[in-house]
Amino acid sequence: MTILIIEDEARIAKRVERMTAAHFEGNAVIQICDSLKKGIDFLEKNSIDILLLDLNLNGKDGFEVLQSLTSRTFQTIVVSANTENALRAFELGVLDFVPKPFDQERLTLALSRATATKKELSSNLRYLTVRKNGSVHLIELSQLNYIKGAGIYSELHLLDGSSTLHDKGLDALEQILPAGFERIHKSYLVQIKQTEQILISSGTKYALKLKNGEILPIGRSRYKAFRERIALQEEKNHS
Repeated sequence: MTILIIEDEARIAKRVERMTAAHFEGNAVIQICDSLKKGIDFLEKNSIDILLLDLNLNGKDGFEVLQSLTSRTFQTIVVSANTENALRAFELGVLDFVPKPFDQERLTLALSRATATKKELSSNLRYLTVRKNGSVHLIELSQLNYIKGAGIYSELHLLDGSSTLHDKGLDALEQILPAGFERIHKSYLVQIKQTEQILISSGTKYALKLKNGEILPIGRSRYKAFRERIALQEEKNHS
């Protein structure tokens, strides 16, 4: 586990480092940078798993680079006293927002989320940020049709028929996506409201027809849970 802490207050940075090391029981490589510039320079040369980021660094607003950071492969956890910015941070794709002052229990909760294999049902994510042609673009979740795994990356398939690549893999995106999305296959995440019909063929093969006519496979191990999810959604729509 490789972790980067971007924090300009040395005392707090050391405290975060100590608590993080305790959580991973020493099985983590932890780097501290005391400015956004140093942090970004480090990220250009190194791969990490988790970023712990303060949003106010030497008077500079961390939101200037947050969109770019959440578009990358790692999960971002904000550690900040500026709690009024929490919703905005979640909308851009951070995994958690740890308010200062914090204790070991609260930081451990955030770090546990970063390494969890099962997503939580609550999420305030509104956009996915992608890097394209040297710039960062915001994609509203409402414009997503489905997401397909593409190795260590993910393909975002949009309602207008276009697609774009996201640096995060399918597992990492599943952790931050809200309850309106469902994993139907090891290689596919779909937006529930874009589903039309579950198809069953001979040999106990399952597939999902989307509203745009595309057909995606449903994994056998995921079929039952997904069918129940669709049934609940239909009940809500008719109530």
